[in-house]
Amino acid sequence: MSEAVEQRIFSSVGRSLEQEDEIRLTSVGVDIGSSTSHLVFSRIVMEQVGNRYIVTERSVFHESEILLTPYTDDMAINADLLGEFIDRQYELAGLAPTDIDTGALILTGVAVRRSNARAIGELFASQAGKFVAVSAGDGLETTLVAFGSGAAALSKRENLCAMNVDIGGGTSKIAVCKDGEIIDLTAIDVGARIICFDNENRVTFFEEAGRQFAQEAGVTLAPGVQISDMQISRIVELMTDRLFQAMGGAPIDADTINLLRLDPLKNPLIPDTLSFSGGVSEYIYAKESAGYGDLGPMLAEAVARRVKNWGPKMVPPAEGLRATVVGASQYTIQVSGSTIFVEPHETLPVRNVPVITPDLPLASDDLDVDALAEAIGVSLRRLDLHEGEKAVALCFRWQGSATFGRLDAFCRGVIKGLAPILDRNLPLILVSDGDIGGLIGLHCSETVQLDKPIVSIDGIKLKEFDFIDIGALMESSGAVPVVIKSLVFPPSAALGKPVESKS
Repeated sequence: MSEAVEQRIFSSVGRSLEQEDEIRLTSVGVDIGSSTSHLVFSRIVMEQVGNRYIVTERSVFHESEILLTPYTDDMAINADLLGEFIDRQYELAGLAPTDIDTGALILTGVAVRRSNARAIGELFASQAGKFVAVSAGDGLETTLVAFGSGAAALSKRENLCAMNVDIGGGTSKIAVCKDGEIIDLTAIDVGARIICFDNENRVTFFEEAGRQFAQEAGVTLAPGVQISDMQISRIVELMTDRLFQAMGGAPIDADTINLLRLDPLKNPLIPDTLSFSGGVSEYIYAKESAGYGDLGPMLAEAVARRVKNWGPKMVPPAEGLRATVVGASQYTIQVSGSTIFVEPHETLPVRNVPVITPDLPLASDDLDVDALAEAIGVSLRRLDLHEGEKAVALCFRWQGSATFGRLDAFCRGVIKGLAPILDRNLPLILVSDGDIGGLIGLHCSETVQLDKPIVSIDGIKLKEFDFIDIGALMESSGAVPVVIKSLVFPPSAALGKPVESKS
Protein backbone atom coordinates (compact mmCIF):
# COMPACT_ATOMS: atom_id res chain seq x y z
CA MET A 1 0.00 0.00 0.00
CA SER A 2 2.69 2.52 0.92
CA GLU A 3 4.32 2.31 -2.49
CA ALA A 4 1.02 3.24 -4.11
CA VAL A 5 -0.16 6.01 -1.86
CA GLU A 6 3.20 7.78 -1.98
CA GLN A 7 2.25 8.63 -5.56
CA ARG A 8 -1.35 9.61 -4.85
CA ILE A 9 -1.79 13.31 -4.10
CA PHE A 10 -5.13 13.75 -2.36
CA SER A 11 -6.65 17.17 -2.69
CA SER A 12 -3.87 19.72 -2.95
CA VAL A 13 -0.26 19.81 -3.92
CA GLY A 14 2.02 18.51 -1.22
CA ARG A 15 -0.57 16.46 0.68
CA SER A 16 -0.28 12.69 0.43
CA LEU A 17 -2.48 10.11 2.05
CA GLU A 18 0.44 8.36 3.71
CA GLN A 19 1.45 11.46 5.63
CA GLU A 20 -1.94 12.27 7.15
CA ASP A 21 -4.04 10.15 9.52
CA GLU A 22 -6.92 12.60 9.20
CA ILE A 23 -8.05 14.54 6.14
CA ARG A 24 -10.63 17.32 6.05
CA LEU A 25 -12.48 18.03 2.80
CA THR A 26 -14.83 20.76 1.68
CA SER A 27 -17.61 19.44 -0.51
CA VAL A 28 -20.64 20.78 -2.33
CA GLY A 29 -23.79 19.07 -3.54
CA VAL A 30 -25.66 20.82 -6.36
CA ASP A 31 -29.21 19.89 -7.37
CA ILE A 32 -30.59 21.45 -10.56
CA GLY A 33 -34.23 20.40 -10.65
CA SER A 34 -37.13 21.18 -12.94
CA SER A 35 -38.69 23.34 -10.21
CA THR A 36 -35.92 24.50 -7.89
CA SER A 37 -32.13 24.60 -7.73
CA HIS A 38 -29.99 24.71 -4.61
CA LEU A 39 -26.61 23.83 -3.11
CA VAL A 40 -25.39 22.30 0.13
CA PHE A 41 -21.84 22.88 1.41
CA SER A 42 -20.34 20.34 3.78
CA ARG A 43 -17.20 19.50 5.71
CA ILE A 44 -16.10 15.88 5.54
CA VAL A 45 -13.59 14.40 7.98
CA MET A 46 -11.84 11.20 6.93
CA GLU A 47 -9.66 9.03 9.11
CA GLN A 48 -7.29 6.25 8.20
CA VAL A 49 -8.47 2.80 9.28
CA GLY A 50 -5.99 0.13 8.24
CA ASN A 51 -5.11 0.85 4.64
CA ARG A 52 -8.31 2.78 3.88
CA TYR A 53 -9.75 6.18 4.63
CA ILE A 54 -13.35 6.28 5.83
CA VAL A 55 -15.75 9.13 6.51
CA THR A 56 -16.07 9.70 10.26
CA GLU A 57 -17.90 13.02 10.20
CA ARG A 58 -20.02 14.97 7.75
CA SER A 59 -21.47 18.32 8.73
CA VAL A 60 -23.42 20.81 6.64
CA PHE A 61 -22.09 24.32 7.23
CA HIS A 62 -24.07 26.24 4.59
CA GLU A 63 -27.35 25.64 2.80
CA SER A 64 -27.94 27.88 -0.19
CA GLU A 65 -30.90 29.99 -1.03
CA ILE A 66 -33.60 28.25 -3.07
CA LEU A 67 -33.87 29.36 -6.69
CA LEU A 68 -36.83 28.70 -8.95
CA THR A 69 -34.93 27.11 -11.83
CA PRO A 70 -34.76 29.83 -14.50
CA TYR A 71 -35.85 29.21 -18.08
CA THR A 72 -35.50 31.16 -21.29
CA ASP A 73 -38.44 32.03 -23.56
CA ASP A 74 -37.96 28.77 -25.46
CA MET A 75 -38.08 26.89 -22.10
CA ALA A 76 -34.42 25.87 -22.05
CA ILE A 77 -32.65 26.28 -18.72
CA ASN A 78 -31.17 29.77 -18.46
CA ALA A 79 -27.55 28.85 -17.84
CA ASP A 80 -26.48 32.48 -17.40
CA LEU A 81 -28.91 33.19 -14.57
CA LEU A 82 -28.17 29.84 -13.01
CA GLY A 83 -24.46 30.58 -13.14
CA GLU A 84 -25.00 33.93 -11.41
CA PHE A 85 -27.01 32.20 -8.68
CA ILE A 86 -24.32 29.58 -8.13
CA ASP A 87 -21.60 32.25 -7.93
CA ARG A 88 -23.64 34.10 -5.31
CA GLN A 89 -24.06 30.96 -3.20
CA TYR A 90 -20.30 30.38 -3.20
CA GLU A 91 -19.86 33.97 -2.00
CA LEU A 92 -22.46 33.54 0.76
CA ALA A 93 -20.68 30.37 1.86
CA GLY A 94 -17.41 32.30 1.99
CA LEU A 95 -15.79 30.04 -0.58
CA ALA A 96 -14.24 30.18 -4.01
CA PRO A 97 -14.51 27.25 -6.44
CA THR A 98 -10.84 26.54 -5.80
CA ASP A 99 -11.68 25.88 -2.12
CA ILE A 100 -13.83 22.89 -3.06
CA ASP A 101 -12.19 19.46 -2.84
CA THR A 102 -15.05 17.43 -4.25
CA GLY A 103 -18.70 17.57 -5.15
CA ALA A 104 -21.73 16.11 -6.85
CA LEU A 105 -23.77 17.84 -9.56
CA ILE A 106 -27.18 16.26 -10.08
CA LEU A 107 -29.71 17.24 -12.76
CA THR A 108 -33.16 15.90 -11.98
CA GLY A 109 -36.77 15.89 -13.08
CA VAL A 110 -37.79 17.74 -16.22
CA ALA A 111 -34.48 19.64 -16.08
CA VAL A 112 -32.70 16.56 -17.43
CA ARG A 113 -34.86 16.70 -20.55
CA ARG A 114 -34.14 20.33 -21.39
CA SER A 115 -32.27 20.92 -24.62
CA ASN A 116 -29.34 22.66 -22.96
CA ALA A 117 -28.89 20.38 -19.96
CA ARG A 118 -25.31 19.78 -21.10
CA ALA A 119 -24.59 23.52 -20.74
CA ILE A 120 -25.32 23.23 -17.03
CA GLY A 121 -22.45 20.82 -16.60
CA GLU A 122 -20.19 23.29 -18.34
CA LEU A 123 -20.72 25.73 -15.45
CA PHE A 124 -18.52 23.37 -13.47
CA ALA A 125 -16.08 22.51 -16.26
CA SER A 126 -13.13 24.01 -14.37
CA GLN A 127 -13.81 21.56 -11.55
CA ALA A 128 -14.44 18.54 -13.77
CA GLY A 129 -11.79 16.44 -12.08
CA LYS A 130 -13.38 17.00 -8.67
CA PHE A 131 -17.05 16.57 -9.47
CA VAL A 132 -19.18 13.55 -9.99
CA ALA A 133 -21.83 14.73 -12.47
CA VAL A 134 -25.05 12.79 -12.74
CA SER A 135 -28.01 13.40 -15.04
CA ALA A 136 -30.49 11.61 -12.85
CA GLY A 137 -33.23 9.98 -14.89
CA ASP A 138 -36.42 8.79 -13.24
CA GLY A 139 -35.05 5.50 -11.91
CA LEU A 140 -31.90 6.98 -10.44
CA GLU A 141 -33.64 10.02 -8.97
CA THR A 142 -36.24 7.82 -7.30
CA THR A 143 -33.45 5.66 -5.90
CA LEU A 144 -31.49 8.67 -4.64
CA VAL A 145 -34.55 10.15 -2.97
CA ALA A 146 -35.40 6.86 -1.25
CA PHE A 147 -32.06 7.06 0.54
CA GLY A 148 -31.79 10.84 0.86
CA SER A 149 -35.25 11.11 2.44
CA GLY A 150 -34.35 8.48 5.04
CA ALA A 151 -37.06 6.02 3.93
CA ALA A 152 -34.58 3.23 3.27
CA ALA A 153 -32.92 3.76 6.65
CA LEU A 154 -36.27 3.87 8.45
CA SER A 155 -37.36 0.58 6.88
CA LYS A 156 -34.27 -1.15 8.28
CA ARG A 157 -34.14 0.61 11.61
CA GLU A 158 -37.80 -0.06 12.46
CA ASN A 159 -38.16 -3.32 10.49
CA LEU A 160 -41.10 -2.07 8.49
CA CYS A 161 -42.25 -1.21 4.97
CA ALA A 162 -41.67 2.48 4.26
CA MET A 163 -42.90 4.41 1.23
CA ASN A 164 -41.55 7.81 0.24
CA VAL A 165 -43.23 10.00 -2.36
CA ASP A 166 -41.13 12.86 -3.70
CA ILE A 167 -43.38 15.45 -5.36
CA GLY A 168 -41.35 17.91 -7.37
CA GLY A 169 -42.04 20.45 -10.03
CA GLY A 170 -42.43 18.10 -12.98
CA THR A 171 -42.60 14.55 -11.65
CA SER A 172 -43.40 12.50 -8.56
CA LYS A 173 -41.14 9.65 -7.53
CA ILE A 174 -42.45 6.74 -5.47
CA ALA A 175 -40.15 4.31 -3.64
CA VAL A 176 -41.10 1.38 -1.43
CA CYS A 177 -38.37 0.26 0.99
CA LYS A 178 -37.90 -2.74 3.21
CA ASP A 179 -34.88 -3.85 5.25
CA GLY A 180 -32.88 -0.88 3.98
CA GLU A 181 -33.42 -1.71 0.31
CA ILE A 182 -35.75 -0.47 -2.41
CA ILE A 183 -38.17 -3.26 -3.25
CA ASP A 184 -40.33 -1.32 -5.70
CA LEU A 185 -40.36 2.06 -7.40
CA THR A 186 -42.11 4.10 -10.05
CA ALA A 187 -42.45 7.70 -11.24
CA ILE A 188 -45.29 9.68 -12.77
CA ASP A 189 -45.80 13.02 -14.54
CA VAL A 190 -47.45 14.75 -11.59
CA GLY A 191 -45.79 17.89 -10.26
CA ALA A 192 -46.43 21.36 -8.94
CA ARG A 193 -45.15 23.24 -11.95
CA ILE A 194 -46.70 21.33 -14.83
CA ILE A 195 -49.00 24.38 -14.98
CA CYS A 196 -47.89 27.86 -13.88
CA PHE A 197 -49.86 31.10 -13.75
CA ASP A 198 -49.61 34.71 -12.57
CA ASN A 199 -51.41 36.49 -9.73
CA GLU A 200 -54.59 36.72 -11.79
CA ASN A 201 -54.56 33.02 -12.71
CA ARG A 202 -53.44 33.70 -16.28
CA VAL A 203 -51.48 30.75 -17.62
CA THR A 204 -47.77 31.51 -18.09
CA PHE A 205 -46.47 28.02 -18.80
CA PHE A 206 -47.53 24.37 -18.95
CA GLU A 207 -45.97 20.99 -19.63
CA GLU A 208 -47.59 18.39 -21.87
CA ALA A 209 -48.80 16.51 -18.78
CA GLY A 210 -50.46 19.72 -17.58
CA ARG A 211 -52.26 20.07 -20.89
CA GLN A 212 -53.52 16.49 -20.61
CA PHE A 213 -54.85 16.99 -17.08
CA ALA A 214 -56.52 20.25 -18.11
CA GLN A 215 -58.11 18.62 -21.14
CA GLU A 216 -59.48 15.82 -18.96
CA ALA A 217 -60.90 18.47 -16.61
CA GLY A 218 -62.54 20.27 -19.53
CA VAL A 219 -60.13 23.20 -19.44
CA THR A 220 -58.30 24.58 -22.47
CA LEU A 221 -54.80 25.82 -21.70
CA ALA A 222 -52.98 28.50 -23.65
CA PRO A 223 -50.52 31.21 -22.62
CA GLY A 224 -52.43 34.17 -21.21
CA VAL A 225 -55.70 32.29 -20.71
CA GLN A 226 -57.27 32.94 -17.31
CA ILE A 227 -58.48 29.89 -15.42
CA SER A 228 -60.70 29.90 -12.34
CA ASP A 229 -59.91 28.49 -8.91
CA MET A 230 -62.62 25.89 -9.53
CA GLN A 231 -60.93 24.77 -12.75
CA ILE A 232 -57.56 24.57 -11.02
CA SER A 233 -59.18 22.52 -8.25
CA ARG A 234 -60.59 20.04 -10.79
CA ILE A 235 -57.15 19.65 -12.38
CA VAL A 236 -55.48 19.13 -9.00
CA GLU A 237 -58.03 16.49 -7.97
CA LEU A 238 -57.33 14.56 -11.18
CA MET A 239 -53.59 14.79 -10.54
CA THR A 240 -54.12 13.49 -7.02
CA ASP A 241 -56.23 10.61 -8.35
CA ARG A 242 -53.43 9.59 -10.72
CA LEU A 243 -50.74 9.93 -8.06
CA PHE A 244 -52.77 7.92 -5.55
CA GLN A 245 -53.25 5.15 -8.12
CA ALA A 246 -49.52 5.10 -8.86
CA MET A 247 -48.85 4.79 -5.10
CA GLY A 248 -51.08 1.70 -4.93
CA GLY A 249 -53.88 3.44 -3.08
CA ALA A 250 -56.45 2.63 -5.77
CA PRO A 251 -56.70 0.34 -8.81
CA ILE A 252 -54.57 1.73 -11.62
CA ASP A 253 -56.25 2.59 -14.93
CA ALA A 254 -54.98 3.13 -18.47
CA ASP A 255 -54.85 6.92 -18.18
CA THR A 256 -52.56 6.69 -15.16
CA ILE A 257 -50.34 4.09 -16.83
CA ASN A 258 -49.89 6.50 -19.74
CA LEU A 259 -48.51 9.09 -17.31
CA LEU A 260 -46.02 6.74 -15.68
CA ARG A 261 -42.34 7.29 -16.45
CA LEU A 262 -41.37 3.88 -15.09
CA ASP A 263 -43.17 0.55 -14.83
CA PRO A 264 -46.02 0.55 -12.30
CA LEU A 265 -45.42 -0.86 -8.83
CA LYS A 266 -45.20 -4.64 -9.16
CA ASN A 267 -46.88 -5.51 -5.87
CA PRO A 268 -48.94 -2.54 -4.65
CA LEU A 269 -49.46 -2.66 -0.90
CA ILE A 270 -50.32 -0.43 2.03
CA PRO A 271 -46.97 0.53 3.59
CA ASP A 272 -46.45 0.86 7.33
CA THR A 273 -45.19 4.42 7.00
CA LEU A 274 -45.54 7.10 4.36
CA SER A 275 -43.30 10.14 3.98
CA PHE A 276 -43.18 12.95 1.45
CA SER A 277 -40.21 14.88 0.11
CA GLY A 278 -39.61 17.37 -2.69
CA GLY A 279 -40.89 20.90 -2.98
CA VAL A 280 -44.56 20.03 -2.39
CA SER A 281 -43.66 18.34 0.90
CA GLU A 282 -42.88 21.77 2.34
CA TYR A 283 -46.62 22.49 2.18
CA ILE A 284 -47.68 19.04 3.35
CA TYR A 285 -45.64 19.43 6.54
CA ALA A 286 -46.58 23.14 6.93
CA LYS A 287 -43.02 24.38 6.45
CA GLU A 288 -44.06 26.73 3.65
CA SER A 289 -47.17 28.80 3.05
CA ALA A 290 -46.20 31.23 0.29
CA GLY A 291 -47.25 30.45 -3.27
CA TYR A 292 -44.99 30.56 -6.31
CA GLY A 293 -47.48 30.74 -9.15
CA ASP A 294 -47.96 26.98 -9.41
CA LEU A 295 -50.10 24.10 -8.16
CA GLY A 296 -47.95 23.32 -5.12
CA PRO A 297 -50.19 24.46 -2.21
CA MET A 298 -53.42 23.02 -3.66
CA LEU A 299 -51.72 19.78 -4.67
CA ALA A 300 -50.26 19.36 -1.17
CA GLU A 301 -53.68 19.91 0.43
CA ALA A 302 -55.36 17.42 -1.89
CA VAL A 303 -52.69 14.75 -1.39
CA ALA A 304 -52.71 15.10 2.41
CA ARG A 305 -56.49 14.83 2.46
CA ARG A 306 -56.51 11.77 0.20
CA VAL A 307 -53.97 9.74 2.14
CA LYS A 308 -55.39 10.61 5.57
CA ASN A 309 -57.71 7.60 5.61
CA TRP A 310 -55.55 5.27 3.52
CA GLY A 311 -53.89 3.51 6.43
CA PRO A 312 -50.12 4.23 6.56
CA LYS A 313 -48.70 6.31 9.38
CA MET A 314 -47.50 9.59 7.89
CA VAL A 315 -44.03 10.49 9.14
CA PRO A 316 -41.64 13.35 8.32
CA PRO A 317 -38.68 12.60 6.07
CA ALA A 318 -35.07 12.94 7.18
CA GLU A 319 -34.70 15.44 4.35
CA GLY A 320 -37.58 17.06 2.47
CA LEU A 321 -36.88 19.67 -0.17
CA ARG A 322 -33.19 18.76 -0.21
CA ALA A 323 -33.65 14.99 -0.27
CA THR A 324 -32.05 14.65 -3.69
CA VAL A 325 -28.98 16.64 -2.68
CA VAL A 326 -27.32 13.68 -1.07
CA GLY A 327 -24.22 15.62 -0.22
CA ALA A 328 -21.01 15.75 -2.14
CA SER A 329 -18.72 12.87 -2.77
CA GLN A 330 -16.22 11.47 -0.36
CA TYR A 331 -13.00 9.76 -1.26
CA THR A 332 -11.51 6.48 -0.18
CA ILE A 333 -8.52 4.85 -1.80
CA GLN A 334 -7.75 1.20 -2.33
CA VAL A 335 -5.16 -0.58 -4.42
CA SER A 336 -5.66 -3.56 -6.72
CA GLY A 337 -2.60 -5.40 -7.90
CA SER A 338 -2.29 -9.04 -6.95
CA THR A 339 -4.36 -10.62 -9.72
CA ILE A 340 -5.61 -8.10 -12.25
CA PHE A 341 -6.04 -7.96 -16.02
CA VAL A 342 -5.82 -4.76 -18.07
CA GLU A 343 -5.69 -4.88 -21.85
CA PRO A 344 -4.70 -2.73 -23.54
CA HIS A 345 -2.79 -0.86 -20.84
CA GLU A 346 -3.74 2.44 -22.48
CA THR A 347 -7.37 1.86 -21.36
CA LEU A 348 -6.35 3.36 -18.03
CA PRO A 349 -6.84 5.78 -16.43
CA VAL A 350 -10.62 6.04 -16.28
CA ARG A 351 -12.48 8.55 -14.13
CA ASN A 352 -15.91 8.98 -12.56
CA VAL A 353 -17.15 5.54 -13.61
CA PRO A 354 -20.52 4.69 -12.03
CA VAL A 355 -20.69 1.42 -10.09
CA ILE A 356 -23.43 -1.19 -10.36
CA THR A 357 -23.80 -4.01 -7.85
CA PRO A 358 -26.36 -6.41 -9.35
CA ASP A 359 -27.74 -9.29 -7.33
CA LEU A 360 -26.01 -11.96 -9.39
CA PRO A 361 -27.15 -15.61 -9.01
CA LEU A 362 -23.72 -17.11 -8.35
CA ALA A 363 -24.54 -19.77 -5.75
CA SER A 364 -25.33 -22.74 -7.99
CA ASP A 365 -22.81 -25.05 -9.63
CA ASP A 366 -24.28 -24.36 -13.07
CA LEU A 367 -24.49 -20.63 -13.71
CA ASP A 368 -27.32 -19.37 -15.92
CA VAL A 369 -26.08 -16.96 -18.61
CA ASP A 370 -29.52 -15.40 -19.16
CA ALA A 371 -30.22 -14.99 -15.44
CA LEU A 372 -26.88 -13.23 -14.99
CA ALA A 373 -27.61 -10.92 -17.92
CA GLU A 374 -31.10 -10.11 -16.62
CA ALA A 375 -29.80 -9.24 -13.14
CA ILE A 376 -27.30 -6.85 -14.71
CA GLY A 377 -30.03 -5.33 -16.87
CA VAL A 378 -32.20 -4.68 -13.80
CA SER A 379 -29.31 -2.88 -12.10
CA LEU A 380 -28.57 -0.78 -15.20
CA ARG A 381 -32.20 0.26 -15.54
CA ARG A 382 -32.51 1.17 -11.86
CA LEU A 383 -29.61 3.60 -12.17
CA ASP A 384 -30.58 4.87 -15.64
CA LEU A 385 -27.48 3.40 -17.26
CA HIS A 386 -29.26 1.03 -19.65
CA GLU A 387 -28.82 3.27 -22.71
CA GLY A 388 -25.11 2.41 -22.72
CA GLU A 389 -23.90 5.99 -23.03
CA LYS A 390 -21.08 5.55 -20.51
CA ALA A 391 -18.89 2.78 -19.17
CA VAL A 392 -19.87 1.23 -15.85
CA ALA A 393 -17.95 -0.76 -13.28
CA LEU A 394 -19.67 -4.03 -12.44
CA CYS A 395 -18.86 -4.96 -8.85
CA PHE A 396 -19.48 -8.53 -7.68
CA ARG A 397 -18.57 -11.04 -5.01
CA TRP A 398 -17.50 -14.35 -6.52
CA GLN A 399 -19.03 -17.47 -5.00
CA GLY A 400 -18.08 -21.11 -5.41
CA SER A 401 -15.36 -22.76 -7.44
CA ALA A 402 -13.68 -21.24 -10.48
CA THR A 403 -14.14 -24.14 -12.89
CA PHE A 404 -13.94 -23.55 -16.61
CA GLY A 405 -17.70 -24.01 -17.02
CA ARG A 406 -18.62 -21.56 -14.26
CA LEU A 407 -16.09 -18.97 -15.44
CA ASP A 408 -17.33 -19.30 -19.01
CA ALA A 409 -20.98 -18.89 -18.08
CA PHE A 410 -20.16 -15.93 -15.84
CA CYS A 411 -18.17 -14.11 -18.51
CA ARG A 412 -20.77 -14.71 -21.20
CA GLY A 413 -23.59 -13.61 -18.89
CA VAL A 414 -21.73 -10.43 -17.97
CA ILE A 415 -20.95 -9.61 -21.59
CA LYS A 416 -24.58 -10.22 -22.59
CA GLY A 417 -25.89 -8.07 -19.75
CA LEU A 418 -23.49 -5.23 -20.55
CA ALA A 419 -24.10 -5.44 -24.31
CA PRO A 420 -25.63 -1.90 -24.57
CA ILE A 421 -22.34 -0.54 -23.22
CA LEU A 422 -19.90 -2.86 -24.96
CA ASP A 423 -21.66 -2.33 -28.31
CA ARG A 424 -20.46 1.27 -28.13
CA ASN A 425 -16.88 0.05 -27.83
CA LEU A 426 -16.67 1.15 -24.21
CA PRO A 427 -14.44 -0.93 -21.92
CA LEU A 428 -15.57 -3.89 -19.88
CA ILE A 429 -14.79 -2.91 -16.28
CA LEU A 430 -15.13 -5.63 -13.64
CA VAL A 431 -14.38 -5.25 -9.94
CA SER A 432 -14.32 -8.15 -7.49
CA ASP A 433 -13.60 -8.15 -3.78
CA GLY A 434 -11.92 -11.57 -4.13
CA ASP A 435 -8.78 -12.72 -5.97
CA ILE A 436 -10.26 -13.62 -9.32
CA GLY A 437 -9.88 -10.48 -11.42
CA GLY A 438 -7.01 -11.70 -13.55
CA LEU A 439 -8.61 -15.07 -14.25
CA ILE A 440 -11.91 -13.54 -15.37
CA GLY A 441 -10.23 -10.87 -17.50
CA LEU A 442 -8.07 -13.48 -19.20
CA HIS A 443 -11.07 -15.70 -19.89
CA CYS A 444 -13.02 -12.81 -21.44
CA SER A 445 -10.07 -11.94 -23.63
CA GLU A 446 -8.70 -15.32 -24.75
CA THR A 447 -11.58 -17.78 -24.45
CA VAL A 448 -14.63 -15.61 -25.16
CA GLN A 449 -12.42 -13.40 -27.38
CA LEU A 450 -14.13 -10.16 -26.44
CA ASP A 451 -12.76 -7.54 -28.82
CA LYS A 452 -13.23 -4.65 -26.39
CA PRO A 453 -10.88 -3.07 -23.83
CA ILE A 454 -10.93 -5.05 -20.58
CA VAL A 455 -10.19 -3.88 -17.06
CA SER A 456 -10.68 -6.61 -14.46
CA ILE A 457 -9.42 -5.79 -10.98
CA ASP A 458 -9.97 -7.31 -7.55
CA GLY A 459 -9.46 -6.81 -3.86
CA ILE A 460 -11.77 -3.77 -3.97
CA LYS A 461 -15.00 -3.20 -2.05
CA LEU A 462 -17.63 -1.00 -3.67
CA LYS A 463 -21.31 -0.28 -3.26
CA GLU A 464 -24.13 1.18 -5.31
CA PHE A 465 -23.93 4.98 -5.66
CA ASP A 466 -20.11 4.79 -5.78
CA PHE A 467 -18.10 6.25 -8.64
CA ILE A 468 -14.50 5.19 -9.16
CA ASP A 469 -11.28 6.42 -10.72
CA ILE A 470 -8.85 3.70 -11.75
CA GLY A 471 -5.34 5.00 -12.25
CA ALA A 472 -2.77 3.83 -14.76
CA LEU A 473 -0.68 0.75 -14.04
CA MET A 474 2.29 1.64 -11.83
CA GLU A 475 5.56 0.50 -13.32
CA SER A 476 7.08 -0.33 -9.96
CA SER A 477 4.41 -2.83 -8.90
CA GLY A 478 1.92 -3.48 -11.69
CA ALA A 479 -0.80 -2.34 -9.30
CA VAL A 480 -3.47 0.25 -9.98
CA PRO A 481 -4.70 2.87 -7.50
CA VAL A 482 -8.48 3.02 -7.17
CA VAL A 483 -10.13 6.15 -5.80
CA ILE A 484 -13.72 5.64 -4.65
CA LYS A 485 -16.18 8.53 -4.68
CA SER A 486 -19.29 7.79 -2.67
CA LEU A 487 -22.44 9.83 -2.41
CA VAL A 488 -22.77 10.66 1.29
CA PHE A 489 -26.33 10.63 2.60
CA PRO A 490 -27.48 12.82 5.51
CA PRO A 491 -26.52 11.43 8.95
CA SER A 492 -30.19 10.91 9.82
CA ALA A 493 -30.55 8.71 6.74
CA ALA A 494 -27.75 6.35 7.79
CA LEU A 495 -28.87 2.74 8.03
CA GLY A 496 -29.26 1.48 11.57
CA LYS A 497 -28.96 4.90 13.20
CA PRO A 498 -31.81 6.68 14.97
CA VAL A 499 -33.22 9.84 13.44
CA GLU A 500 -31.96 12.85 15.36
CA SER A 501 -34.59 15.30 16.45
CA LYS A 502 -34.46 18.71 14.80
CA SER A 503 -34.94 21.80 16.86
